[in-house]
Amino acid sequence: MNHTTSIGLDVHARSIAAAALDPLTGEVVTKTFAYSPGEVASWALGFDSPKAVYESGVTGFHLCRELNALGLECAVGASSKMQRPPADVKRKNDLSDAQFLARLLATHNVTEVFVPDAETEAARDLVRAHADARADLTRARQRLNLFLMRHGHVFCEKGPTGAPVGSWTKAHWAWIRQISFPDEADEEALAFYIAQVRHMEGQKRELEKFIRAHAREPRWRGRVDALRCLKGIEEITAFALVAEAGVFSRFDSARAFSTWAGLVPSEHSSGPRRRTGGITKTGNSNVRRLLVEASWHYARATAARKPAPSPDVPLRIENHAAKAVKRLVARRREMSARGKRPSVANCATARELACWCWAIGRMAEGADA
Repeated sequence: MNHTTSIGLDVHARSIAAAALDPLTGEVVTKTFAYSPGEVASWALGFDSPKAVYESGVTGFHLCRELNALGLECAVGASSKMQRPPADVKRKNDLSDAQFLARLLATHNVTEVFVPDAETEAARDLVRAHADARADLTRARQRLNLFLMRHGHVFCEKGPTGAPVGSWTKAHWAWIRQISFPDEADEEALAFYIAQVRHMEGQKRELEKFIRAHAREPRWRGRVDALRCLKGIEEITAFALVAEAGVFSRFDSARAFSTWAGLVPSEHSSGPRRRTGGITKTGNSNVRRLLVEASWHYARATAARKPAPSPDVPLRIENHAAKAVKRLVARRREMSARGKRPSVANCATARELACWCWAIGRMAEGADA
């Protein structure tokens, strides 16, 4: 929608600095509010055809949704795409930041980010809570292992075939339970570290149960089942990809999706010389981690077709996923035969897997019809 008055909002947890710019006259009106969407909307709607913008960040999308519901058009600008003039670096305050945003909006130099609806953001919050629980579990296990290592206890048992027994299995826990220390303080520390690991294991399982329940809801089920036709992607990973993307069809191309995940090569070229480096690692880190982990399955996978998880998955999606699996397995073997390092080959596989996920997600949404 076209607008006349550009309004920049510098948003903090307890306050909002606002600047309204009329591009025709150059007049700027500023005001400071408490964090109150109603007051901001009431003030802004007094101007001619207003539109507001604020920077993406820790304050999230709550203010944007509230202002839009109150009748004030509001967008969230990508802070990574905003370049402040060097002269303004040492002249920073809330009102000047608001005026800077208003001028960017007036000159159409704001890259707007996707604003999910409340249900999509709730699904995303659940997915990220699971990622946090998983990271906390990893740290708790590392602390327990390092505590035992400092006291000379290292788990190195082998099974009947001579292969090492995996960590955090029943055998590993049985080995931990038989450890004792002569000092009571060490016994208390060991009990604490064990309790932390057990607690985080329980928290992670609870969140996985919630995710599986939500993944079966009508809004998510079609896309989740479609992505599960790909090897390396099961219910929790598929739901996480759908929740983080929000809508796959909002990406114009497969490259745009893989760029958003930070899986494209970095580049530093000048003149006739073209130089590329490792992946950019910018964008959505959770999606990037999930795709990289899923890609390791293709190092040992076969090109056999993976059965669809539900009879409701359309045959054309099954066929497209089977084509993806065949292609990814062949590409991984080709890169290994050429002597590519496993980590490099896996990143390349993750980048291509992201493109297939985008294509299948769009097909499940009916965007390619």
